[in-house]
Amino acid sequence: MNITIDELYIARKNIFDKIQTSSTITKILMSFLMACFTGIMAQVAMPLPWTPVPITAQTFAVLSAGLILGKKYGLLSQILYILIGISFIPWFGGMKGGLDVVLGSNCGYFLGFLIASYFIGAITEKYASSRKFTSAILVIGIANFALIYIPGLTGLAVWAYFTKGTVLSIYSLLVMGLIPFIFGDIIKILGASAVSKVFLPKD
Repeated sequence: MNITIDELYIARKNIFDKIQTSSTITKILMSFLMACFTGIMAQVAMPLPWTPVPITAQTFAVLSAGLILGKKYGLLSQILYILIGISFIPWFGGMKGGLDVVLGSNCGYFLGFLIASYFIGAITEKYASSRKFTSAILVIGIANFALIYIPGLTGLAVWAYFTKGTVLSIYSLLVMGLIPFIFGDIIKILGASAVSKVFLPKD
């Protein structure tokens, strides 16, 4: 059976609309599943010897959460990811868990996850054109490099000062918390933008 591109577009829009109009219980369940996906992706991790911040794949899940679930439930998925990681399941990077991880060197990045997932959901919900591949790269890129890294680097600097008594220079801060992650982040941004292009309606 041959399926036309128009039929694929219609099916994609119907699935998207069904997600948006599903019951609150269903949306909460989807948020939980996205939290689980974030926890799984966090285990794709590579520690670096000069920084307490590991390279992980969880940012892809964070960026995708807002795209798929929208601002409210994309944000909820990341709240659940953090709360469950604190309370029950050690699924932060490196199979770690607990409040000390959230309040540690990665504290600002966790905050950034919340902000970024909400931002992406808010923009892509309001502006269908932002779901196009090139537009999504811009929206997701801003979320990744501004909304995650600004609080992330700020939290890392505060952590270093209060736990190590060290005032990090801008260069040291960037080497510890940004520069090693740029290449992988570009791949994750492109991957999330591809998700938007393939699965989200543009009208």
